[in-house]
Parts: sequence; C-alpha cells; structure tokens
Amino acid sequence: MQYLHTMVRVRDLEKSLDFYCNKLGLEEVNRYDVEAGRFTLVFLAAPNDIERAKEKDGPMVELTYNWDPEEYDGGRNFGHLAYLVDDIYASCQKLMDAGVAINRPPRDGHMAFVRSPDGISIELLQRGEALGPQEPWSSMENTGSW
Repeated sequence: MQYLHTMVRVRDLEKSLDFYCNKLGLEEVNRYDVEAGRFTLVFLAAPNDIERAKEKDGPMVELTYNWDPEEYDGGRNFGHLAYLVDDIYASCQKLMDAGVAINRPPRDGHMAFVRSPDGISIELLQRGEALGPQEPWSSMENTGSW
C-alpha cells in the first residue's frame, strides 16, 4: 500500500491556489477540468515531492473545485495536512508576511498550525531537531482554533 493524495474541497479555486502555492509553497503538478461533471481537480505537491508526483508516485494534495456553488464547513473536522519544513521560523514568517494568521505559533521551535481559506488546518513541522526558542514566536499566543 502507498499513500497517494488527500482531497480537499475548496470554495474559491484562485484563493486556494494563492494560499497553497504562493504562500505555503506547494507547486501545481496536474489540472483536470471535467466539463461533464462541472468540476476542476488540481493536484499539488511539495517542492521535494515534485518529481515523484509527476510520475503519480508521490504524495499530493488534490483540490476539488465544484463549478456550481456549494457550502463546505467543518474544515477542522477534516483533521489536518502536515508538511516538514527546513526552517519553521522562516516558514511562519513568510506566511505571516503574506497575511496568513499563525494559529499555533512555533513556540517550541518544532510545530506550528495555520489554516487555508477553506478552514483546513495545516501543520508545519521542523525537519530534524527542534530549533532553539526565538522571539517573537516563543511568547506569541495562539490565535483562533487550529
């Protein structure tokens, strides 16, 4: 058995692509517009997984956009997506600079949570050992739910 992808339904494809690609750093691997079903599928992968994803062998996130408006709620009920990052502090700073709330700051130098525009919880984990405490992160409070 091998993990392939996680599907997330999105309300606004452009807003979601801005978050996942421009802010979080994933890259688009494939896109399928299915006229008969009135939906679009966009497959994204983390930079270190791109080559495997192109061979349909790597972990991906599948964004499903239904062309006819639908309401999705309870993003927290989904659980979360998790990504390893090389520098938890730099990753959070980049997201914060792009206007993304850091719901659970990396006070421990190891873990942080943010949310997508659709309320999907995204966990960021420091690759390897936790980084030493740094401000403003060590004294930053949680914001909202994660």
